[in-house]
Order: sequence, then structure tokens, then C-alpha cells
Amino acid sequence: MKKKLLFLSFISVGLLGFIIGALAIEPIVPAKELNLAQVELGKKLYFDPRLSKSGFISCNSCHNLSLGGTDNLKTSIGHNWQQGPINAPTVLNSSMNIAQFWDGRAADLKAQAGGPIENPGEMASTHALAINVLESIPQYIAEFKQVFGKNKIDIDQVTQAIAEFEKTLVTPNSRFDQWLLGDKDVLSVDETAGYQLFQNSGCQACHNGPAMGGTSFQKMGVVEAYDTKNPSEGLVAVTGKDTDRFRFKVPTLRNVELTYPYFHDGEAETLTEAVDVMGRLQLARNFTPEENAKIVAFLKTLTGDQPTFVLPILPPSTDSTPKPKPFE
Repeated sequence: MKKKLLFLSFISVGLLGFIIGALAIEPIVPAKELNLAQVELGKKLYFDPRLSKSGFISCNSCHNLSLGGTDNLKTSIGHNWQQGPINAPTVLNSSMNIAQFWDGRAADLKAQAGGPIENPGEMASTHALAINVLESIPQYIAEFKQVFGKNKIDIDQVTQAIAEFEKTLVTPNSRFDQWLLGDKDVLSVDETAGYQLFQNSGCQACHNGPAMGGTSFQKMGVVEAYDTKNPSEGLVAVTGKDTDRFRFKVPTLRNVELTYPYFHDGEAETLTEAVDVMGRLQLARNFTPEENAKIVAFLKTLTGDQPTFVLPILPPSTDSTPKPKPFE
């Protein structure tokens, strides 16, 4: 009997260690194993508004690299000033996500990159039109051939290049990363206390991994229902399973100080409000103002080095380039 209990205790300790390890937070590291030629081409495409019908909207419009990889709006503005259906998630560290979009409908960055181009509420173009634009520009023809070794441009090459560029958009060297790597003096007393509250309250159960999120889908409103007018219902749109209703991809907390407003509907305007709502609805925890302030102080230590590079100069259109139609 004693041997059985000892064996079970070993299992329990091992299981606990596995759970703690699975929920660990690792430092962000710079991107590796990149195709640099694809990165440079993808950088141009990311900033090129000619991939949109209007000639005005680019990937950077909603995922602005000067604003933490998002647009700081509740929901984004699409073609003809259409209101987007959901808050634009940050593109920063998005290569670490289990899937892309709040409902996970794109398996990876490459699958995601093609969606907005042909979405009538976003860039409102078509893949065929976008390719026609690129093939009308000699410099793009030459660069695509150099990068992919083909005589014809296709949407697969476009999305591959954009995805490869987006893989570079990681943000290492936050103060919290420095703390994780051993510099225990880099965080203040309140920031350290905020991290302890973050752990002990259960936040880390969902916000873990290098990106502190993006690794799972969770229900919004566990303890009580989340009150929202936003029609998005999360993962159920992909799986068709009622159990996935209101389950959304857990957002990364990296650079969260920069990526306001919060939640899929953008209704939480401040980190203070977001912490309060998540505490009550997800954890059955009513944080005091002092506790909330400490958690917010900790969250602000998650801002890493932002991507910096020379802004790409886009090749000029030609007489045969399809003309933009911003008002149609």
C-alpha cells in the first residue's frame, strides 16, 4: 500500500511539473531561418496599397507597425469607410499563434495574408486583380522572378512573401524578458507583485508561451456571460460546434500597452478596464484598485523592441497598371 501511495505521489509531482512547464512563459527571441529575399519582397507588399481596390489600404493600414501592429480602433475601417466586424489583432509576434484571426479560420500567416485582399469589407480587391497590378510593374516582375524563380506571379507567391516578412515582426528584449533571463533588478516592487498576482490569479493558464497568448481558444465569459453587441461568435464559425460558441483565440499580451482597445469587440478602452473585466468574467476575481494597478504595471513591462527598418520604396505603376477605384 505504501509503495502504491509513493508511486501515486510521484505521478502527482510529475503531473504538476508537466502542467507548470506547459504554462511557462519564455522570452521572445529574434526570428530565425528566414528567406531574406522573400522578406524584402514581402515588406514591399505589406506596405503596398495597390493590392487594394481603392489603392489606399495596405496591410499596414490595419496592422500599423508604428502603433504596435494594430490600428488602435475598436474595429478597423475598410473599403469605402466600411466598419470592420472585429478588432484588428496585432501582427507583432503573430507567427507564434496557433492559428490566425480571432476565430482561427486561417491556419498560418500565409493563409491569413490572402484573406483581406479579396474581402469586400477590407481591401475589396480580388486575387486576380492584385496579380494584374503586380504584373503590370516591371520591377515587381523582376523581383518575383529573382525570389521565386518563376516567370509568372501568382497569389501563392504573394502570400508566401508577406508571411515571411511578418515572421520578422517579433519584439524581444522587453524588461520582463530581461527579468526572465536573470536581471531581477529590472522590475520594480509593484511590477514584480503584479506578476505574482498574474500567476496566482490564474491569468497564466491562458496567457503563456513566448507570446503570452495565442496558443489556445478560450470562452469569453466563463464565470458570467460577456455583454457585447458585436455579432462575432468565435471558433464556432469555423467548427460549427455549439461548444465553440464565444470561444476566441487568446490574444498575446506582448506589447499590450500599445495595442488598445482590447477584446475582440474593442470595448475595453484601457488596461485597467480590461484587467477588471477579465478578473470578474474569467477568474471570479474582483481585483482591488491596488491589485489592478500592480497587474497593469506588470503588463507594461511586456513591451519589447519594436521592428525597425528602412521604409521600402515601392516601384512605380505603369500606364498599364489597373487604376484604383476608391469610391466604388
